[in-house]
Amino acid sequence: MHVADRKPIESWLTDMDGVLIHEGTPIPGAEEFLRRLRESGKPFLVLTNNSIYTPRDLSARLAGMGLEVPEECIWTSALATAKFLKGQRPGGTAYVIGEAGLTTALYQAGYVLTDNNPDYVVLGETRTYSFEALTKAIRLINAGARFICTNPDETGPSTEGVLPATGSVAALITKATGVEPYFVGKPNPLMMREALNTAGAHSETTAMIGDRMDTDIVSGMEAGLETILVLTGLTDAADVERFPYRPGRVVDSVADLIELI
Repeated sequence: MHVADRKPIESWLTDMDGVLIHEGTPIPGAEEFLRRLRESGKPFLVLTNNSIYTPRDLSARLAGMGLEVPEECIWTSALATAKFLKGQRPGGTAYVIGEAGLTTALYQAGYVLTDNNPDYVVLGETRTYSFEALTKAIRLINAGARFICTNPDETGPSTEGVLPATGSVAALITKATGVEPYFVGKPNPLMMREALNTAGAHSETTAMIGDRMDTDIVSGMEAGLETILVLTGLTDAADVERFPYRPGRVVDSVADLIELI
């Protein structure tokens, strides 16, 4: 559908890193953009593949940077994973490699966390991957546990340089077991559809703002959303031409979107 044919934007989904913040610093225009969203009363969610933190943690971290995002307006790959598993196998069991963001989400979804013959091995992001935990995950998958990952990101940013992320560790487990995981987070459009349901939004009147063509934009497009690429993160204007699909709009930053709210 051509941009001109789109209905007015009534709901907003936005990525966090590269759109609202960059290496722990707010991106110019982000504070005003979020303020306008809150004042508009329109549904909005901040989406992130980060599974380390709970929405409350992330809300507090953003507040520390001067960005006000209520915890109920944050949707993580950990929440999406928990919702997916609750729908697949209510009251199931899981062996989890991850942090509080993931374990809390699974507890709240009614899951029991165990290493005794679990239904699933669930891999999320952590800064403390241990050889013992990875070995246990490999053996449980070999014994029949299904392999689920919060997201496929292979690396993550830090002020010191790149960090290995969930996708890299998943590749190690896959190499050892021959089993490919099911990835729940972006670019799986499931993450977008669950976010839409959570926000009470409709795809034809919702925009997805992101800084990555290969996650934010493709998953927004596949979920039927208006897609908006910002150039404040990992993608520049020249990169767009390398992909076989295009965003609905390309803007310099979220500051250029304030007037659309």
